[in-house]
Amino acid sequence: MDSSDKSNEILKSTRKSLKHSLDKSKALGLSLERTGPRLDEIKQRLPSLEAAIRPILAQTDALDAVGGHINRAVVPAAAVLKVFDAIHGLEKSLSDPQSDLPGYLSVLKRLEEALRFLGDNCGMAIQWLDDIVEYLEDNRVADDRYIANLKKALKYLKELQSEENGNLDGGLLGVALDRLENEFRRLLTENSQPLPMANPVSGEEQASNSLAPPPIPVSVVQKLHAIIGRLIKNNRLDKCVSIYVQERSSTVRSSLQDLNLDYLEISVSEFNDVQSIEGYISQWGRHLEFAVKHLFEAEYNLCNDVFDRIGLEIWTGCFARIAAQAGILAFLQFGKTVTESRKDPIKMLKLLDIFSSLNKLRLDFNRLFGGAACSEIQNLTRDLIKRVIEGAADIFWELRLQVELQRKSPPPPDTSVPRLVSFITDYCNRLLGEDYKSLLTQVLVIHRSWKMEKFEERLLIDELLNIIREIEQNLESWSKACNDPVMPCLLLMNNHWHLYKHLKGTKLGIILGDSWLREQEQATERYLGTFMKESWGKLPGLLSREGLILFSGGRATARDLVKKRLKGFNEGFEEMYGRQSNWVIVEKDLRDRTCQRIVQAVVPVYRSYMQNYGALVEQDSNSNGKYVKHSAQSLEKLLGSLFQPKQMRFGSFKLRQQQASGKFENESVSVVGQYRSSPVTPATV
Repeated sequence: MDSSDKSNEILKSTRKSLKHSLDKSKALGLSLERTGPRLDEIKQRLPSLEAAIRPILAQTDALDAVGGHINRAVVPAAAVLKVFDAIHGLEKSLSDPQSDLPGYLSVLKRLEEALRFLGDNCGMAIQWLDDIVEYLEDNRVADDRYIANLKKALKYLKELQSEENGNLDGGLLGVALDRLENEFRRLLTENSQPLPMANPVSGEEQASNSLAPPPIPVSVVQKLHAIIGRLIKNNRLDKCVSIYVQERSSTVRSSLQDLNLDYLEISVSEFNDVQSIEGYISQWGRHLEFAVKHLFEAEYNLCNDVFDRIGLEIWTGCFARIAAQAGILAFLQFGKTVTESRKDPIKMLKLLDIFSSLNKLRLDFNRLFGGAACSEIQNLTRDLIKRVIEGAADIFWELRLQVELQRKSPPPPDTSVPRLVSFITDYCNRLLGEDYKSLLTQVLVIHRSWKMEKFEERLLIDELLNIIREIEQNLESWSKACNDPVMPCLLLMNNHWHLYKHLKGTKLGIILGDSWLREQEQATERYLGTFMKESWGKLPGLLSREGLILFSGGRATARDLVKKRLKGFNEGFEEMYGRQSNWVIVEKDLRDRTCQRIVQAVVPVYRSYMQNYGALVEQDSNSNGKYVKHSAQSLEKLLGSLFQPKQMRFGSFKLRQQQASGKFENESVSVVGQYRSSPVTPATV
């Protein structure tokens, strides 16, 4: 074989070898391409395989001990799971508390027991599981990611078990307790009817005839007891008390709504004196008595019935909140508002009325509001009583000074009885009456005791007598200030007779004594005599008969004398009548007596004079009534009409006969203004 053939064979052999290698490479490439996904799968399985073979790599003693740890944790964990399943089984047994309260409470109690067991054992299981995780982590028996997942699960379990977020039952107990609270509220709502007010309290009749609010039936109270017991076991007493207070205080407020208590919200700025709210003060006493003796008394007993098993502190605190929210504080605040008003004599009477109302309820207040829970009510009540006593005492002891300060005021221009005189005499008699004497004495005794001073009843009497003496001195001062020389007589006559007539037979008159009363009567007669002498008694002297002897040739001279004297009489009469026609004598008997004295002094002299000498003037055609202006009858009528009281004289004070109580109230309106006008600052009591 030549060399060319040999070369060809080598090339063919090489070509064949290269082709074979290329085929093998392609086959290997295809095989590698098919193996790639399997490698990825193996790569993904490597961690789990590594975790699976970790125990094989761990030390033998660590592997031997892990089994015991696992067995100890599995037992409590299995118990927890079993109880958890039982709890959810109880959910189906929770009936409606309204339809079956005993059954509901029984299941609820089992649920509480199961939760306590679950909580106790859950803690033990968590502790053992903690130990396992710690052991696996310390001995590298398990994979890190596996241990991390265990830690995450344990953390969540611990949060469920904690007191703040206790939710091992999935919130089942909380829902069950909410339904029980709703049942507690329903029982109260359906059995708490307001006291029906067919007729809002009028006078004291309504309060005495009203019944207490209908009591909650014993069977309902027993249900409330059972519910309270379960709520206490679950730390829900505060919520239970809040529901009770809300429902019962709402019931009491509803009972009071028909009484129209809007006046309790009046502020000091809304009125200037107690006159404007005097009627409300009377209502206040009746309404307060009704509220305390009927409504709050019933609530006090009911609180005791419902919460007595828990303890005194709980039920008295519950009652205190009901009383405060239902309105007792508003009653006390109204009384305080009255004490802050400006001083005047009527205010003292109203303060005594308030003291009387509080004093009548003293035992009730001490019993109902005497506990530590009612400290706010006690403080407000003590403060109100202190303000009332100090305010009434201050006004009483200042009354004499206020009367004295009125001495500087001008006398009445009509010579009548000043409002101050009539007011003070009636006022002092009222203080000595059955309604106020004992109250005022008690107030003054307490007020003096606070100053460590002793009070005797004689001090009250002496002070009233001093006030009357101040009135007498005022009269003397006013009489000296009159701008007419005759006015003092009529002024003093008017007032001495008023004092005599209106104090005779009264308590104050008895204290002043018969001798003092006779002095007033005698002074009246004395000033009446002086009045007649200085005024109307001078008028008849103007009709002198001197020089009127009729003889032949003297008629013209006599006529001129008669004309002159009649003219003087007419001028004197008109001047005197003109002045005195604006004067007043208040008492009808004294007015009639005075007019009669004037008529007796003037008319007979005038009639006789006209009968004897009137013809001289009447025959003169040039007179034309210039000198004879009155007949005896017309003169008597004019004089008899003197000193009549004018309706609505001096503002709103009506100078006419009135009933004693009405007169006192009307006079007080104007005197109060005088009382305030004094320099003494009307400080708040």
